[in-house]
Amino acid sequence: MTQSTLDHIDSTLDQRLERLFEFIRIPSVSTDPDHAADVRKAADWLAQTLRDMGADAQVHATTGHPMVTGHLPGPQDAPHVLFYGHYDVQPPDPLDLWVTDPFEPTLRDAGDDKHITGRGASDDKGALMTFVEACRAIIETEGALPLRVSFLFEGEEESGSRSLPGFLAKAAKDLTCDVILVCDTDMWDRDTPAVTTMFRGLVGQELTIRAGDRDLHSGMFGNAAANALAVLADVLAALRSDDGGVSLPGFYDGVVPPPASWGNLAFDEAGFLSNVGLSVPAGEADQSVLAQVWARPSCEIHGIWGGYTAPGFKTVIPCEAHAKLSFRLAAGQDPVLVRESFQAFVRNRIPADCSVEFSDHGLSPAWAMDASNPYLGPTLQALEAEWGQSTTCGTGGSIPIIGALKEHLGVDALLVGFARFDNRIHSPNEKYDLSSFHGGMRSWVRILEAIAK
Repeated sequence: MTQSTLDHIDSTLDQRLERLFEFIRIPSVSTDPDHAADVRKAADWLAQTLRDMGADAQVHATTGHPMVTGHLPGPQDAPHVLFYGHYDVQPPDPLDLWVTDPFEPTLRDAGDDKHITGRGASDDKGALMTFVEACRAIIETEGALPLRVSFLFEGEEESGSRSLPGFLAKAAKDLTCDVILVCDTDMWDRDTPAVTTMFRGLVGQELTIRAGDRDLHSGMFGNAAANALAVLADVLAALRSDDGGVSLPGFYDGVVPPPASWGNLAFDEAGFLSNVGLSVPAGEADQSVLAQVWARPSCEIHGIWGGYTAPGFKTVIPCEAHAKLSFRLAAGQDPVLVRESFQAFVRNRIPADCSVEFSDHGLSPAWAMDASNPYLGPTLQALEAEWGQSTTCGTGGSIPIIGALKEHLGVDALLVGFARFDNRIHSPNEKYDLSSFHGGMRSWVRILEAIAK
């Protein structure tokens, strides 16, 4: 079966690429209310795409953006896989740094490869479509899949997955499976696909500090009146210790050390930073860069605003200041306790006549795959058959759906990645290598056949 399907993918690559371009053109930015209709349009597009392949697909309303589910039949005695992906994307800002329109995908020459450029090209539309197109190719050449396949596509992954727990509580029976497949992770290097076996958890927080009942003239009230931005700056600066660690009391309680085997991985620390224009590691001084981004917890500030930021100059003491930040959590940390520790840390540093409010933007624990997962070996062998090599690795990102799905469905996940580290996800000029898209589709064909056996 495999070779005829692989040949079919090769000969129809242009049509599959055009479907991906059509998908990328939908600006499904979940965090921006102005794009709510676009998010719904992307959900409808996916559901219809699955129906065109013969799937029973539905769009489900939630308390936020829609969920899409679909089911394709297969032999009853074969395993049942559930593929998860997300169709929402990050905002494209800042627009002036994009070489081309972020929602008009382009194919650009890149040496011996080509780059698919556009918001969501890598995270997660391109990756998602590698699996969908692999299923389509098998059906087109063989008439049916060698196993049962279900789909779950989320529209809020990039904005905290707030509707996910409630949806899973209702839909768990409909999503019963033997293993979850995910394609939202990276290759180990340019030539080696990887199965990610661990990732970090997440605590996302937004805070607003208020000082006084209005903005004040700095000449009349300077020194005497609390400045909300200055209070915020002091709080945020206090979050990091002199050795690059996080200062929250009890923050590192329960953190599991990284595996000793990571010391044998060929990881270029200097190259990792130089690829993004940096040279000096900024985190914990006693930890390797690989440990910092895969296994150690972190605190990062994502945005700060307040006062006067329009053109020109205004000598104002702002009465409000805002910030967004997140903590990436390692195995052994409790996200609820981290959130409580952070909020207490901030409150203890706020002057008595000032106030602070918090909003949640994600809360999930770290995850590690069960090493006895029976589908890991066949998946690695299938990847090696396509690429000549494969490996397992960790990642510093967070995918809240995995823990939630395991809680509700009782099964583990395989995270298979074809993205590359230089894909600029969440940044201007996001791209997905054509070789990743093409090789990803071919890899899923091999993986599905291996799992089915």
